[in-house]
Amino acid sequence: MTDDSIYYITIISVIVIFILIIVIAVIRNRIVVKLKTVEKNKSLVDVYLKKRYDLIPNLVEVCKGYAKFEKETLSKIIELRSLFNNNPNNNNENNLKTEYQRLIVLAEKYPDIKADQSFLNLQKQIVNVENELQAARRIYINSITKYNNEVLKLPTSILAKIMGYNPIDLPKFDYDEIKVHF
Repeated sequence: MTDDSIYYITIISVIVIFILIIVIAVIRNRIVVKLKTVEKNKSLVDVYLKKRYDLIPNLVEVCKGYAKFEKETLSKIIELRSLFNNNPNNNNENNLKTEYQRLIVLAEKYPDIKADQSFLNLQKQIVNVENELQAARRIYINSITKYNNEVLKLPTSILAKIMGYNPIDLPKFDYDEIKVHF
């Protein structure tokens, strides 16, 4: 071999190695971007789950407060009504009228307007969060699928295996465990 041929072989070898390094870097970067997208979308699902868990206790408390008001007031009215039916006198009638008036005044001030509006507002927020959570889960699963497709196709799969990037299992959401108690 002549000095010129050794020179050309060296130049060609350096160019091939340089191209291989660039190809490996590009493939690795594509995998890393897709993996980071999966992580970001998983975090988004976690954010919506937190929002859901933050709203549900508020909804339960509004329902409890409304039910407590109704239970106390209605129990008293039922008790006074029963007393009036068993012993129809002016005192029992006046007590019953007073409780009815109290019920009307309180109903105007609190339950029908505030509790119902709070309940409806929280209910709308929960529906919105559930819709956003479904969308976030679809985006998350889609990003996992794109990542898996990237690490499973040739020649990327060979380099992904060497670099330790493995396919990610798709999550299975167990909807049987979701139970709401009122």
